[in-house]
Amino acid sequence: MKRIIATLFILFSITIVKAQEKDSLSFIKSKRMSDADLEKKKEGTFITGIPDFSSDPVTGFGFGARTNIYWNGNRDNPLFPYTPYLMKLTANAAYYTSNARELILKLDVPYYKGTRWRFKVDFKAQQNPANLYFGLTESTLGQLRLPSDENTTFSTYAAFDRARKTLRPGGVGEADFVTDALSNRFRETEYMLNLKADYALGKGKWRIMGGYEIQHLSYATFEGMEAEAIDPITGQTTTAPNGISLLRRDFQDGLISGVDGGWVSIIQTALIFDTRDFEPDPTKGYYFEIANEYSSKYIGSQFDFDKFFIQGRAYQKIPVGKRTVLAGRFGAGNIFGNNAPFFEFQDQWSPEGSINALGGRQSLRGYRANRFLARSMWFTNVELRVRLAETKLGKQRFAFGIAPFFDAGTVRDRWQDLNFKNIKTSYGGGLRIAWNQSTILSFDYGRSKEDRLFYFGIGQAF
Repeated sequence: MKRIIATLFILFSITIVKAQEKDSLSFIKSKRMSDADLEKKKEGTFITGIPDFSSDPVTGFGFGARTNIYWNGNRDNPLFPYTPYLMKLTANAAYYTSNARELILKLDVPYYKGTRWRFKVDFKAQQNPANLYFGLTESTLGQLRLPSDENTTFSTYAAFDRARKTLRPGGVGEADFVTDALSNRFRETEYMLNLKADYALGKGKWRIMGGYEIQHLSYATFEGMEAEAIDPITGQTTTAPNGISLLRRDFQDGLISGVDGGWVSIIQTALIFDTRDFEPDPTKGYYFEIANEYSSKYIGSQFDFDKFFIQGRAYQKIPVGKRTVLAGRFGAGNIFGNNAPFFEFQDQWSPEGSINALGGRQSLRGYRANRFLARSMWFTNVELRVRLAETKLGKQRFAFGIAPFFDAGTVRDRWQDLNFKNIKTSYGGGLRIAWNQSTILSFDYGRSKEDRLFYFGIGQAF
């Protein structure tokens, strides 16, 4: 692992020396857009701003604003056929019915002034009281269990949800009668700044990336808070104090760390292979990455861990209809460090954006976010993206399509034990609306043996 990190740093240092001179554009010839997409690409500077109406089974119904400012340049710009944009500034603000709220600012500059450099700056401020926690080992692959009673299991989330709301006698440190309605939830408050730069190698298919991220995190659980309850005798809905949460129990038992939050300082490195023809919605090409996050007290962090993740994506246009693309992804990751904080198990870091692991809109769409967590994991997604119709309203272009999908994955306590046993699967269908090509509205309905879930958001799963 240390050799991989050292190699990435050496390669990144070498590219800094080479980056002093401007390159010809021969290094991105392989990323030229298709003639059909190029003909529709919008020139100049424009804004796509929409009210943010989103739906997620965990955070609830959300509303706010999502805006993108694109600088595409003109058709006579040599970069025009090869880049999704010259620069993009994203500003998102949202509030959810679960009382979650977020502010996100992003700046992305690919092939800065025609050079091999790409720069990204991300800022996020968010508070989410609806995060889910079901455990931190491969035992989460079993059926759902109540935080206060591990001997009773449930095959569906609906049955589990009703059972945890049912009043029970309180234990040590709890009220006389309590509900567990909020016992799988916790609140996270995060402030994050991330700076990244990558450099195209050779003919531009390979890139080396380095970045730095600083976060401040704080957490809270809901012991004693009045929450929804069900009277076991009458079946009527009432309220009662919430019992001790599963996250708090595991922390008190010494099974996890990080519940007190704190500062996290991270050095990020990645080696990337990318031949996609249009990043927001590719019709062909491949994407592969080896990514690593390193956190240590030596760089100002309160936590020591090392996260390793590999991901591959493939896109192939097939001769069915006007635009039908078969898209697939595979990812696998591991967290090193005996005392890695629990919150680092919740996602896998990628230069393309973190991926919730395992469950939710980005991985297993038929399961709740963070449903399966452990030190090691793998997952895969397959989608058939079929374009049905296109239209132009004023100066705006819209395209409509469907995307049936299949997801699978599993988790393990050790990477040596990763295999194809005890795999969790989900499937479903989605609707895609492409607005001026670069902004993709996604509606997904996922099914599994445990749940039925609907998602709406901006951007594709991969």
